[in-house]
Amino acid sequence: MCSVIQLRYPTFLVFGLKRGGCGETLATLMAKLALLSVSDKRGLVEFATALVRTHGFTLLSTGGTAKLLAEKGLPVTEVSQHTGFPEMMEGRVKTLHPKIHGGLLARRDKPDHLAAAATHGIGLIDLVVVNLYPFEQTVAKPGVHFEEAIENIDIGGPSMLRSAAKNHESVTVVCDPADYGAVLAALPDPAALGALRRRLALKVFQRTGSYDTAIARYLEAQADAPDLAAMGGFPEAITLTYKKAQTLRYGENPHQQAALYGTFHDHFQQLQGKELSYNNILDITAATWLIGEFERPTVAILKHTNPCGAASADTLEEAWEHAYATDRQAPFGGIIVVNRTLTGALAQAIAEIFTEVIIAPRFSDEALAVLGKKKNLRLMVAKEGLGADSLLDVRSAVGGLLVQDRNKTLGNPAQFKVVTKRPPTPEEWAAMMFGWRVCKHVKSNAIVYCRGERTLGVGAGQMARVDSSRIAVWKAGEAKLDLKGSVVVSEALFPFADGLIAAAEAGATAAIQPGGSVRDDEVIAAADARGLAMVFTGLRHFKH
Repeated sequence: MCSVIQLRYPTFLVFGLKRGGCGETLATLMAKLALLSVSDKRGLVEFATALVRTHGFTLLSTGGTAKLLAEKGLPVTEVSQHTGFPEMMEGRVKTLHPKIHGGLLARRDKPDHLAAAATHGIGLIDLVVVNLYPFEQTVAKPGVHFEEAIENIDIGGPSMLRSAAKNHESVTVVCDPADYGAVLAALPDPAALGALRRRLALKVFQRTGSYDTAIARYLEAQADAPDLAAMGGFPEAITLTYKKAQTLRYGENPHQQAALYGTFHDHFQQLQGKELSYNNILDITAATWLIGEFERPTVAILKHTNPCGAASADTLEEAWEHAYATDRQAPFGGIIVVNRTLTGALAQAIAEIFTEVIIAPRFSDEALAVLGKKKNLRLMVAKEGLGADSLLDVRSAVGGLLVQDRNKTLGNPAQFKVVTKRPPTPEEWAAMMFGWRVCKHVKSNAIVYCRGERTLGVGAGQMARVDSSRIAVWKAGEAKLDLKGSVVVSEALFPFADGLIAAAEAGATAAIQPGGSVRDDEVIAAADARGLAMVFTGLRHFKH
């Protein structure tokens, strides 16, 4: 027995131990120890059985994990027995002990490390299996109490994982049950095990980093308004950690690599069609924010994240006819989103054009039968409904990130100001409010012409606002839609009167815009001279 220990400890210490000689202490020191302490017990018994019966490990464990292993007939030593120190403080303190962390952190290539371990009766732990208290799942529960959340912050687990991962040259560390098979396969092969240990160590630090981030996010969300105000409305530091959900075929262009991170697939279920692309996901996101503005049956058609037609009506079929009529060319290869069950009749109409993605809260059986014939068409069910949520708007910038609240407000119509001699008619007001919802989601500079609850022309993303207006008029003309009696919507102020004049010449009789230009008086005068009603919202909706 003692000759075996010489492989793990300096020879002079093997015979110099004051406690136990070659008895219990030396037996513990020579044992090949595996420490198992998990909340997710999937596959654990099978893994532990192989460790003991095939690979000769001695098991250390805690609490419910130790109980499960013992019930399955596996020899297991409680950590409190191993350390000689009882669990205390409702289990808060049990693995934070030198006999645990010394056994994990001791470098096998450092005689002084091994000497210290042998002197103090610290057995070397060669394998650690730990997954953490379910903090993320706990705080995701509706109405979770703060105290329950705090008690689900794991301390010992991350500490053991980090110690083992730091010493991954000698210690195999597992934080995910999915890796059990790879570990068992690599244990007989030192070269394979060494390469695997490094990958598993990386996985550990990614996991503990995301765990700490989840805790920080929860505590940030619990911060009082004065605390947030003191931080300018945002925390002093932001750590964004997302698990890779999918490797994408490519990015915006075929020469760019891309991947999807986070919980996108928790919100959408793909029923059929090709794998989603980077651009598809951008379009689906834009479509989701847009359709969330409407309660009546609504159809929106988007291309490159811009609405090219939108309408609300008593039925989706009627809304589709109006939305599609806005622009019958741009929807080719576009995205269609609806906020009601997509029916067979609507599926028949949509099937006549080439579409990349259709999003709906539900698809009828008849619709699935019709659209199922288009095998590449992606059908997406919005599993948790459609609409904007509380996510922050985060974009990359040189050297960092830009973070802002998501633009979820339309403003208070009661505070909108009529600035012209003629007030809008009720019909013009209704069209303005519909267009204001759509225009908010059109890239700046944005101009939208509407009548009733439908778009007639959309101009997006031009450097000059008057050019966006001209494009919207041109698109309406191509679609043979009469702009006479329409309203024009601008997401930002008219800097000059030219854009408004162009709208009036096209047939618009009312306009809605934020106002705030140094030339507002000129714009108002131009509206009055042409009998237009105009409303200032005092709220801008830039979208870059």
